[in-house]
Amino acid sequence: MADAADAATGARSLPLVFEAPRGRGKPPRHLADLAPDERVVVVEELGLPRFRARQLSTHYFGRLVDDPAEMTDLPAAQRAQLVAGMLPALLTPVRTLEADRGTTRKTLWRLFDGALVESVLMRYPDRVTMCVSSQAGCGMACPFCATGQGGLQRNMSTAEIVEQVVAGARALHRGEVPGGPARVSNVVFMGMGEPLANYKAVVAAVRRLTAPAPEGLGMSARGITVSTVGLVPRIKQLATEGIPVTLALSLHAPDDELRNELVPINTRFSVAETVDAAYEYFAKTGRRVSIEYAMMRDINDQAWRADLLADVLRERGHGWVHVNLIPLNPTPGSKWTASDPADEREFVRRLEARGVPTTVRDTRGREIDGACGQLAAVEG
Repeated sequence: MADAADAATGARSLPLVFEAPRGRGKPPRHLADLAPDERVVVVEELGLPRFRARQLSTHYFGRLVDDPAEMTDLPAAQRAQLVAGMLPALLTPVRTLEADRGTTRKTLWRLFDGALVESVLMRYPDRVTMCVSSQAGCGMACPFCATGQGGLQRNMSTAEIVEQVVAGARALHRGEVPGGPARVSNVVFMGMGEPLANYKAVVAAVRRLTAPAPEGLGMSARGITVSTVGLVPRIKQLATEGIPVTLALSLHAPDDELRNELVPINTRFSVAETVDAAYEYFAKTGRRVSIEYAMMRDINDQAWRADLLADVLRERGHGWVHVNLIPLNPTPGSKWTASDPADEREFVRRLEARGVPTTVRDTRGREIDGACGQLAAVEG
């Protein structure tokens, strides 16, 4: 759940804050759930002029304001009604852990119904990346994943997904992250959950993130990565959306025998079908696909599997894919552990020798329960 990293410098826990009460039903409707024209309709339903919708959008997406008292262009008599109807609180911070001198911040959030999700802000010299969750829990049941061990609680709403990014943008805007004010430049859907299993909300969230301000955050779609374990029909659907996000396929094994164990959805969509869908995504969008491969000692890190992975990828063509090897961030009590560095280097050598571009992700956040789901598991 973390992007490439500098060396960690120790973690510290920020104070625990008030936790939202548990509730039931759907998350409250929020401005970020709505397209711009839908926001106008809701404002008019509240009996207010339509231009108030743009003012609220400017406060939320443009000015990154969450205090109604700062929304001084809204009439005081109407402010509470507008905020209650369009900007309800969605996420309550439970705990924030920091590492890398405060430039890596992992936050555990409690949703309105008590469900727990996590996001991570990672600041680098040239960019700021937010790793966000799309589901509370996950139903994919990958045995080496902390989130998968807990099962799926529910899908997150579009606004709950977007609010993770906006919260990070606010922290940067307010100077709470060392390095001065900055913008979120990259978003990776690699937190808790399987993004394409919550397809409608995730695609809507991407549209909010990329819509020009003040309709959205004004991010580039090329700075957004959507990860999946391989829901083939949804990969094909995503290729038709006209949003040039990067697709990251969590493959983790090049052969069906092992992948059936590591990624159970493989029993429905084989390695060949999954990689074919990823190649189709590249062919339709022109966006190079990232193959995510968590390196697990004596499980999937054998040299012959590197050769097989190269064969599987190259038989579809050249220049369409990049392999991102991930040193496994083990969860407490798990039999799954990171590969020996020598085996990792040999894996890289064999892929590159066959013309497959490969990088190794230096995972941030090990000392702050960096693997997605670890903090939620401890708190829950």
